[in-house]
Formats: sequence, C-alpha cells, structure tokens
Amino acid sequence: MESRIARRDFLKGAAAVTLAGGRAPLAGAVVPSSQPLEEFDYGDVRLTGGPLKRQVDRIRAAYLALDNDRLLRVYRLRAGLPAPGAEMGGWYGADGFIPGHSLGQYISGLARMAGATGDAACKAKVATLVEGFAATLGPGGRIYAGANAEKIWPCYVLDKHLAGLIDAYRLAGVAQAHELLGRAFRGALPFIPEQGHDRAGKKDPPYDETYVLPENFFSAYEITGDRAMFRKAQAYLLDREFFDPLARGEDVLPGRHAYSHAIALSSAAKARMALGDEKYLRAMQTAWDLLTKTQQYATGGWGPNETFITPHKGELYASLHATGDHFETPCGSYAAIKLARYLLCATAGGSYGDGLERVVFNALLAVKEPDSDGDYPYYSTYSDGAQKAYYPQKWPCCSGTLVQGVADYVKNIYFKAPDGIAVNLYASSEARWIRNGTPLKLMQTTDYPLDDTMSLRVDCSEPADFALRLRVPAWLQGHALVKVNGKPITADIDRGFAVLKRRWRDGDTVTLTLEQTFRTEAIDDMHPETVAVLRGPLVYVELNPPAGTSYLAPITRMRPLAGADGAYSVGDRVFAPLYLVRDERYTTYFRS
Repeated sequence: MESRIARRDFLKGAAAVTLAGGRAPLAGAVVPSSQPLEEFDYGDVRLTGGPLKRQVDRIRAAYLALDNDRLLRVYRLRAGLPAPGAEMGGWYGADGFIPGHSLGQYISGLARMAGATGDAACKAKVATLVEGFAATLGPGGRIYAGANAEKIWPCYVLDKHLAGLIDAYRLAGVAQAHELLGRAFRGALPFIPEQGHDRAGKKDPPYDETYVLPENFFSAYEITGDRAMFRKAQAYLLDREFFDPLARGEDVLPGRHAYSHAIALSSAAKARMALGDEKYLRAMQTAWDLLTKTQQYATGGWGPNETFITPHKGELYASLHATGDHFETPCGSYAAIKLARYLLCATAGGSYGDGLERVVFNALLAVKEPDSDGDYPYYSTYSDGAQKAYYPQKWPCCSGTLVQGVADYVKNIYFKAPDGIAVNLYASSEARWIRNGTPLKLMQTTDYPLDDTMSLRVDCSEPADFALRLRVPAWLQGHALVKVNGKPITADIDRGFAVLKRRWRDGDTVTLTLEQTFRTEAIDDMHPETVAVLRGPLVYVELNPPAGTSYLAPITRMRPLAGADGAYSVGDRVFAPLYLVRDERYTTYFRS
C-alpha cells in the first residue's frame, strides 16, 4: 500500500523545540547554541540543473562582466590615484546617492559563488577587487568614497565592506582580507555612532542602517579575535527598541522600515549564538509569525512603500491601488531567506522551510534580470496589469543583495541533522558529507516546481545508517507519496518532515510526489474576496489581462496550455507562474 502522508498528520506529530537558556561567557570565541539542524558549507552543495541553477549562471555571468576599473573608480578618485574606467553613475558613481556603496556586496556575492563552485574566475575577481580597494585606504583606513557616506550612511557602507571582506577571506581564500577587516573597522570608527539606533520608517531620521552590523561584527570577531568588534556588536543590538518587545510577543512591526527590521533579525540570530541568550530566538519566532500571518502577500513579499503595515485594517489590499512599490524584492528576499534559514536550524521546523520556499520561487527567482549597465530590479508590483521594471536609478541597493541572495541558493537546499540529512528545497542538486567516516552523496533530480515528483539517490562506498528527512509543505492539500527503491513506505513524522531511517546502500533511490493543485489565498483578513491563485508553491498570474477582467477565473477548469511549460488556460485567459513572466503585463490578485 502506498504511503499517503497528509500534511495535517505531520503537524499533529510536530514537537516544540526547547533550547538551553543562559548566557555564555563573553571571553573567547563565539559559542554556538545547540541547534537541531546545521547549514552545509558552500562547497558541499552543488546545483545541477533547473530554474535556480539557470538564474545562478546568468547572475554569475552578469557580475563577472562588471569592469573592475569602473567599480574601483570612485575609491581611486577619492584617494587621488589614477582612476581609469568609465563613470558608473546612478547610486554608485562619484556624484551618486552613496558612492561606491555596494562594492562589498559584489565581492561578497562573487566570493560565495567561488566558495560554492570553486570557480577560478570568481576567485580572481574577488582578489583583484579586494587588492584594488586596499590600495585606496591610506594610513587612516578611509573606507568611504564620498562625503555623503561618511556623514549620512557610515554604518550602511561599513556593513557592506565587512560582509565582502569576511566572505573574501572565508570563501575565496583572499588572505589580505583578514588584515583589511581591522583596517576597515577602525577607519569607520570616527564616523559611526557609539551604539546602534532605530529607524522609524522609510524617510524618518536617522537615515543610516545599523541593523545587520552586529551579525557582521560578530563574524569579523570570529576571524580576527578583536574584542572591540565583539563589544561593538553588543552595542549595536536593538534590544530595548525591537528584540525585547518581540521576545515578549508584542507586535512592534507596524510603521517600521520593512527591510531594515527584517534584516536586523539576522543580527538577533547571531547574537543568540554569540551570547547564548534565548530571548533572541523568541524575538525571531514572534517576528516570523507576524511577518507571515499579518504582513505577507501571496508571493512571500511584504512592506508596501518599504513600510510594515498595521494588521486588520485592510492596508495590504489598499496598497494594490495606492502604490506599485509592494516589495523591495532582492533586499527583502535576502532578509527573509536568511531569517528562515536561521530559524530552520534553531528549531528544525518545516514551516520555516515553507516560507523560505515561497520567497525563493515567487520573489527572488521572479525578479527581472539585470542588464549590463546598472539597470537592476528593486520593487515587485502586484497591481492589476503590472509589468516587471528596473529601478529608475542605476546601481541601487538591490544590486548588492541580488548577487548575495542568488549565491546563497546552495545554502537553502540541504541541512545536516544529528541523525542524517534534511532536504528543505526541491531542486536538482547534490550534497556531499561524511558520516562516521563514510563519504556520502545525495543526488536530487527533479523538474520541480513545475513537476510534482523528486528523485533522490544515495551514493556511498559502504552501507551507512542515517535518517533522510523530506519536507512536506503546508500547502499540500492531498498526500505525500513516498517510495524507496520503487516500494511504498510509511514514514515517521517530525516537525513537518517525513523521516526515513534505514541502512542505506549505494544506489538506493527515494521518490517523493507532492500533488500540486490550484487554490486561492486572500490578500488580507479584511478582504477575503480579493485573492491570489497558487498551485503548489507557485503564485500564478494572468498574462496580458484585458482591462476589467480582474475577476477570478474558475480555477477548477484550469488546463495545461500546450507548448508553454507551466502555463494554464481557462477559455482565452492564460495563467503562468510569476517567476516565468518576462515583459508581459500581469495581474496577481482577483475578485472571487
């Protein structure tokens, strides 16, 4: 008999995770808290096909093609050095909003790709950019390319430089980056405040962003052992304003700048690991629940006009007509995915994997591809008859988080468990690890999310005992069908994952089928009549809708459209996954 595992049965079997509290001694290295799951290193997971790999390949090519002299020009001009290369313009250029602001993120993203693939071109570009940046610092370690950054955005720019140097050292093997971490940190000290400060909204002062600096300060301390970095990380934690009330279960999101406060939760996660204080986990869990239950569009996006809304007032619905700036997509996706990954490791809860999947496939994967001269995606728009568009100014902030987020796809697929391996995302890929001295490889082949079935094969030189955990998504309306070597099996249930414990032998194969059906999801609790259409993890939009047709098509009559992968039709109306939309107009929400 086939194993039919209903998602509600998985949830009944879910167990709460209790983690040890207390505070670790401040002396010495960062002490990680006990976690039921652990991330794989970048080089241990490889994408082998599918839409995620295709996007990674395109983004890698786009960022490798950026001219090094152009990227370094603003820094060389500030240092009085010869500055060949064309002017960048936009946010990044010498007269821009924040000159040179995203260099560290470009270095970070390329270093992550180098770490994941061993790509020599990525490593070489990272080394060249780090060396070129170092040559401009001077004896004072001046990291800023323009006065605006020194006076208005010192923390914002320092954060990006630290991220780039941390990843260049750890993932691309650039030894010079180790010494530069201290120089960048001390060069910024005259300009950054003594402690972190909050930001009320998109425009309200102070305009600088200190939110993710604690995460990078803690990471830089791990590398350098510099206690000043550790102390600064503590000073920049937004405990009183943000983390403490969240840990008490209070909703403090409305009115706050959306990306800043979402990415701040990564600092909370790192603080939990560094300080051993479980209030940070409680804060992250409260924020995640509020984010996904009261702030979220069907795509997993949030923050119209970059601001968290007040729940239960119909503000998400109102935003469909009031603005086209619905989700700051590369930046917001990066923040949401990092938070989900931290929570998944801390709790092993499949619901966090569900949220991660939603944002990956409907937001980050769905962004408009950048061009070769600074045109980048920024906002996603969910209004009637929308089109994917570039941000009006070149080289915006999302140009930095785009390459970082896409490079991180390999971090979201598999996780190490004490008894084996957990599969969180379904994508053609492979993971390598060693268990009890035995090298193991798990290879996944699938056309998901357009197809319902995943095949996983175990490669091992000798039999190995371990648990294979397969996430069963909350969107599943039917049953999960699991087979091992072609035979149906019954799986145990643990926090949203099907758990297959056995002695695995070389060539053993598991197939998992998740039947995807169409369903609707309301925009908010005040407007249940306004819904998005989803199938499995994907948001489906109507392509090139005629004016006045925002009423819902009968989804039970959806039929696959011949010759168009992933597309469905009802009469003459065509629906497709948002991530496959290119330049067509589309409508995301409909009247039921």
